[in-house]
Formats: sequence, C-alpha cells, structure tokens
Amino acid sequence: MEKERKEHHRRNLPHFQQPGQEYFITTNLKNAIPPKALARYTVSLERIKNDIEKLKTDKSKEKELMLLKKEYYIERNKYMKAFDDMLALDSSSEINLNLPEIRKIMFEAFHYYEGRRIENHAFCVMRNHFHWVMRVFEKDENGKPVYLQDIMKVVKGVSANKINKLDNKTGRIVWQDESFDVTLRNDRHWYNAMLYTINNPVKAGLVKHWWEWEGTWCKYDI
Repeated sequence: MEKERKEHHRRNLPHFQQPGQEYFITTNLKNAIPPKALARYTVSLERIKNDIEKLKTDKSKEKELMLLKKEYYIERNKYMKAFDDMLALDSSSEINLNLPEIRKIMFEAFHYYEGRRIENHAFCVMRNHFHWVMRVFEKDENGKPVYLQDIMKVVKGVSANKINKLDNKTGRIVWQDESFDVTLRNDRHWYNAMLYTINNPVKAGLVKHWWEWEGTWCKYDI
C-alpha cells in the first residue's frame, strides 16, 4: 500500500517530507528573492491545506474536498510563476551558478548520493537558482530512513563550501535557507515537473532546445 504523502510548511515555503518519494525541488541563491516577497501565496496555501485536512475524514464533503484540492494546485502554480518571475528580475546576486567551475561543483553535488540514497531524474542549473527532479530512497545503505531535508543540507552545504573556497570567501551565505519542494503524486505530475525543469532555459530565451543548455542534465530521452 502506498504511504500517505504528507505536507507541512516551515518558515515561508511549503514542504513535503517523507522517505521513498519523488520530488520537484527549487532552490535559489541568498537574497535572489526579497524576504517575505511571496508571503501572500504561502499564507493562502497554508489556509487551503488546513481546510483540506479538515475535510479529509468527512465523506459527505468529497465534492468540496475536490474543489479545494483544485484550488490548492492553482494557487501553487501561481506561486511558482511569481517565484520564477522574481528570479528572472534578480540582478543583485554576486554568484553566477552557471560559470563552468561552479556548474561543475553543482553537478558533483547532485550526484553525490546517486545510487545510495537518491535517484536523479533531471536537474537544471540557472544563474541564480536550480530545479531538481529526483527520488529519495526509503532507506540508505545502512538501512536508515532517508529524508529530503538531510539530502538538501548536504547538497547545499558542500556546494556552498566549495563555491566560497573557489571565490576566496569565508563564511559567506550562499543559499536561501528554504527550498521549495513538491511531492510528485503521479506520472503526469512527474512528467510536468521534468518538462518544467529541463525547459527552464528555453522559457528564459537562453537556448532553443533544452539539451543546448550546459547546466541541464536529464536521465531520460524526453
């Protein structure tokens, strides 16, 4: 039986955390988006999610529940559009993730746990953020549960240290504390996340085809 997929909110961004799940993740550089800039969306998502939780056990409210779920996904899509629009306008980040030497650091970070705790599906490194589609194993090589937050802590921590070393910086905060992560519910959701990830440079007008962007890696022929 498939495990229940849980969502909770921490600080300002929605999070889904459970071993053995597939995720779509977006992380940006520190200050690429002003603090609290997306608060309206996160408050709305929190409200809708709370309403959904209240109706889950009431079978007489199934129609209302379906409408709330639809409202939630529409609001989340608005959040992602606003998120991307703000990242596109950012000109303050002193780090460029797409410099070849930094891009190499990011590729190594994404593959650090490959085959041991995660399975990579695709990722795309942009100037000030990245998108990542991956599956977290239920258990690691030692039989312990694998949590996305632990994977992200290592990926962001290791890459930040290497980027700072490359730039001769000490103690500089590279990443925004929070990442936006979504549990992929089904094949259609997974496919949409894959297309969103690999086509990010195309949408930004940087390349004509996704495979032309050197910051993109994809496991599959899509």
